[in-house]
Amino acid sequence: MVYKDQLNREITLSKTPTRIISLVPSQTELLVDLGLRKQLVGITKFCVHPKNLREEITVVGGTKKANYNKIKRLSPDLIICNKEENTLEMVEELQKIAPVWISDIETIEESLEMIHLLGEVFNVAEKAEKMIAEVHVEMMEFHNFISDFPVKKVAYLIWKNPYMGVGNKTFIQDLLILNKFENILQNETSRYPEISLENLKEAELILLSSEPYPFKEKDLVELKKALQKEVLLVDGEYFSWYGSRLKDAFTYFKTLH
Repeated sequence: MVYKDQLNREITLSKTPTRIISLVPSQTELLVDLGLRKQLVGITKFCVHPKNLREEITVVGGTKKANYNKIKRLSPDLIICNKEENTLEMVEELQKIAPVWISDIETIEESLEMIHLLGEVFNVAEKAEKMIAEVHVEMMEFHNFISDFPVKKVAYLIWKNPYMGVGNKTFIQDLLILNKFENILQNETSRYPEISLENLKEAELILLSSEPYPFKEKDLVELKKALQKEVLLVDGEYFSWYGSRLKDAFTYFKTLH
C-alpha cells in the first residue's frame, strides 16, 4: 500500500500500522481520539493529552530530540512527525528505523486534510470523516456567532525576554483570522518575529499564550501597566494544536469575545 503525506512524499506500507510512534503532541491526541491508543508504542514527553498517556506508553524524547535506540527497540511500523515540530535531522535518522509520515499544517483546512489522510493510513476513515464533519459544524456555528463582531488589532505572544509573537504562514495566524483578530505581525518575514514593547502599542489587544512560554498573571499585569492596553491570557493548545482539539476550540474562542 502506498500513501502520500502532506509533503507529497510516498510512504509504502505492507499492512495497516499497528505499532505507531508519534512525535507530535497534537497528533498523538488525534490518534487516541481516532481509537488508536492501543497501537501507540512511543510518544514524546510533551504528549500531555490524554492525561495519563505518558504513564502507559514509552516516552522516547521530545519533539526536537529523540532517543533513536529506544525507538529502534520499540520496532515501530510507522513514525508520525510534523515539518515544523520535528527537525530534518530527526526525520533522516528516523527513516533508517521505519517509514515516517510528515504533516505540514498552516491552516484549518490542512489540519482537516491531515485527519483525512491519517484516517486512510490507519484504516479508521469513518471515524476521521465523522470528526471532520463535527469540526465543520462547529466552525460554521462560530462563523455565525462572530459575524457581527468588529475586527480587532492583536499581537499573539509566545515568548518573553525577548518578546516574540506569531507572524504569517502559521496555524495560529489562520485561527486569529477566524476570530476576526488582525495580527499586527502578519506582514513580518519571520514566522515568529521578535517585537518590542514600543511596537506592541500598535495592538488593541495583547494575547499571552500558555505555550511554549507559560505566560502567567504577573506577565499580564506587567504588560497592562507598561502598555495601558487590554491583555488576555489564552490557552495556547486551542490556538496551536491541530487535530481533534479543533472540535472544542470554537467553544473556547467564544469566551474571548
